[in-house]
Amino acid sequence: ERQLVESGGGSVEAGGSLRLSCIASGFSINEVDIGWYRQGPGNECELVSSISNPVGVTYYADPVKGRFTISQDSAKNIVYLQMNSLKPEDTAVYYCAANRGLHAPTGACGSGYNRWGQGTQVTVSS
Repeated sequence: ERQLVESGGGSVEAGGSLRLSCIASGFSINEVDIGWYRQGPGNECELVSSISNPVGVTYYADPVKGRFTISQDSAKNIVYLQMNSLKPEDTAVYYCAANRGLHAPTGACGSGYNRWGQGTQVTVSS
């Protein structure tokens, strides 16, 4: 079964750091694009960062440039999102998604044609 499982969320103070992990099973991350999305209270689902395989081209949304870093361990089939200098506005449920070319969600995170994980909560207090 093809599956994505996120972990690493939690509660931190502003300025703190977290590292999210997205563990893939049933397929190789080297064959797909992996994206990290987030959805905060009352907000739309937004793409935060992605990595396009097999080339490894990365993308960052403007609000997270210079603070977040996406990386992957192909041997472990895991994609990470290192989040530094966290701000209260980063508070959201973070999801990883996979596809051969990521599709925009049709509504909330978890919708549409990507394969999605269950999400992990990140809460940043001021």
